[in-house]
Amino acid sequence: MGFTPLEGVRILDLTSVVVGPSCTLRLADYGAEVIKLEPPEGDVLRSLGGPSRSGKMSGKYLHFNRRKRAICLDLKKPGALDALIRIADGCDVVVSNMRPEALGRLGLDAAALRARRTGLIHCTITGFGPGGPYRGRPAYDTVVQGVTGIAGLAARRDGRPAYAPLLLCDHVTGEIAAGAIMAALVRKGRTGEGAAIEVPMHETMAAFMLTEHLGPASFTPALGQAGDARVLDPGNFPLPTADGWIAVTPNTDAQVRGFLTAIGRADLIEDPRFRSVADRFRNARDWYAFRGEALRGRPTAEWLALFAQADVPAMQCHTLETIADDPHLAAVGLLVEETHPSEGPIRSIRPTVLEGGAPRDPGPPARAQGADTCAVLAEAGLDAAAIAALVEAGAALAS
Repeated sequence: MGFTPLEGVRILDLTSVVVGPSCTLRLADYGAEVIKLEPPEGDVLRSLGGPSRSGKMSGKYLHFNRRKRAICLDLKKPGALDALIRIADGCDVVVSNMRPEALGRLGLDAAALRARRTGLIHCTITGFGPGGPYRGRPAYDTVVQGVTGIAGLAARRDGRPAYAPLLLCDHVTGEIAAGAIMAALVRKGRTGEGAAIEVPMHETMAAFMLTEHLGPASFTPALGQAGDARVLDPGNFPLPTADGWIAVTPNTDAQVRGFLTAIGRADLIEDPRFRSVADRFRNARDWYAFRGEALRGRPTAEWLALFAQADVPAMQCHTLETIADDPHLAAVGLLVEETHPSEGPIRSIRPTVLEGGAPRDPGPPARAQGADTCAVLAEAGLDAAAIAALVEAGAALAS
């Protein structure tokens, strides 16, 4: 069966792109029934995520929207919004990443929906929280990377700001929102009380970054410059070998002794700059400087064997072209070969949380737009004639 603690929980998913779908994917992987709403034009990720065989199911969309039911309503058409509210009335949780003003105009905000059912858990993921001057502004991952100082970390290291080549803010905020929803479900199980939750990306990611890097500036007055000197040092990069790259991070004193011995620099073990964790933090620039060329004389496999023998944390540095063929990932079956109804052969990514050591399969693949519209409307209490009328008027789309 796998890890399905949210089995029986019904979630209305009003989210799109990445931050919201990453949240609801986590909840679906834990067993919740997720009903994903799309407008007639579809979630932009259906095409924004790259090419697909059908033109409507990019690889990104496939991965973020498996295990979800798909409904399609045109909320500008008469009857569609009323139908959606009836669906919401049958759900335990509503999740949205629309701007609060838009939710309010539609009557889908926490106040309106919880007035109908006080036990509802309503979670909105926003760009910027209430009370500040940025409230209501649009936000995407890279915008948040910039305004939270994450992109600026690269300026300290490399002389110019840079975005992490990963939708880091979307993923992290989505996961935190999923955690907040699960905490609210625990409380509801004890008290019957619902919740109105907001998870703002700006504050969430600023806290995420500052927890890591405020460091010496946490004290008043500051004990030094903010920033983890080791992480921000220009020399802190994967080390080149004779035939590739290795990510190696000796942190403890024992690991450092093993590392220095393995690379033939045992003479540095008693160097006062490197003897302890505190010494290496103070002398991060020197610590990284001598390592840059230290591994070029041998191939990656030889170094990995030496570091494994010395219990030094080290692994080969994969690329996008090689990661899918990693032998460990192959052995544990992270990527699962499947046949999708519209896309044909695909590789799905299974959930990584295990219960009792047993992996769970990826579950039903991402659905065609509107594939479950009629079924979900029927479950909400609409009869066949009412559903047919909505479809005929273009207020509901079914595939």
